[in-house]
Amino acid sequence: MTIILKNPEGLPEIDVYRQVAIASGSKLVFIAGQVAWDAAGKTIGQGDLAAQVEQCYLNIATALDGAGGSFDDVAKLTFYVVDWTADKMSPLLAGISRAAAKLGVTPVPPTTLIGVAALDTPEHLVEIEATAVLD
Repeated sequence: MTIILKNPEGLPEIDVYRQVAIASGSKLVFIAGQVAWDAAGKTIGQGDLAAQVEQCYLNIATALDGAGGSFDDVAKLTFYVVDWTADKMSPLLAGISRAAAKLGVTPVPPTTLIGVAALDTPEHLVEIEATAVLD
């Protein structure tokens, strides 16, 4: 296993991610921010944050597979959410849960969430980028 995820004593334990990822692999994989596009470039889930988060995760899984990895290799995720407010946490977590169920994973690497004014197109509500470490 190239990534060990943990919550060190002295830091708060967060349900949806771990505070630290310890990477020991030799190949870094940087995945561009993924939006809710399908393979044809059509936006999935217009106006639906949960559906867009789910599609972003599926796109990240596809990118990881193309690099020879999986969600087990993810060391860090960064979320960019348009007009972030606390009430968006529930649909964001719902999208993660749906994607995790489809992918058969428990994605809990360290995560940063950043509220932004806008993304590449007005219909995109979220963009997620990933960094992975492979052997």
